Amino acid sequence: MSEISTAAAALATVVRGIRPEQLTGPTPCTEFDVRALLGHLAHWAPSLAGAGRKQTVEPSEVDDDDPRNVLLDRVSDIVAAWDTPGSHEGSTHMGGPTEMPAALVADMVLGELVVHGWDLARATGQPFELPEDLLKRLHDGVLAHAAQAREMGVYGPEVPVPASASTLDRILGLTGRNPDWGS
Repeated sequence: MSEISTAAAALATVVRGIRPEQLTGPTPCTEFDVRALLGHLAHWAPSLAGAGRKQTVEPSEVDDDDPRNVLLDRVSDIVAAWDTPGSHEGSTHMGGPTEMPAALVADMVLGELVVHGWDLARATGQPFELPEDLLKRLHDGVLAHAAQAREMGVYGPEVPVPASASTLDRILGLTGRNPDWGS
């Protein structure tokens, strides 16, 4: 199972565990409640999948008041696209004209699945666990690009975490999230 498949499976488990009454609850991604964060992920999913196929695909609006099933379908498409041989090679686009190395975009997709998966899990009181080797590799990529991502407004200001914190908590801090949110 690829890293994207593993992260997508963890996200899908969380999405399936979200109860309807939780859709209006807050998330650590402060600009979104649970429903809006599900919609945000579902909105961008076609672009993330398109990037794995080396196609520029515009994000797609989600007209559903409950985007859980839409997101689950679209996450499956992301996995199918990025599990295709050659998807991590060469360059690609992610919903826009800027060409980037496909391996970097794959890391960005992985980060989206992991960080927003944690957001949703934390917001709905669910566990969110991933293999340590996946998290260590993701941490290295997030660390390498965190300053640029902050400049672009993708990440919030870094939240300091202890050096002894888990790898996931260090990733969260780099992306501007408080790992203790909601505890």
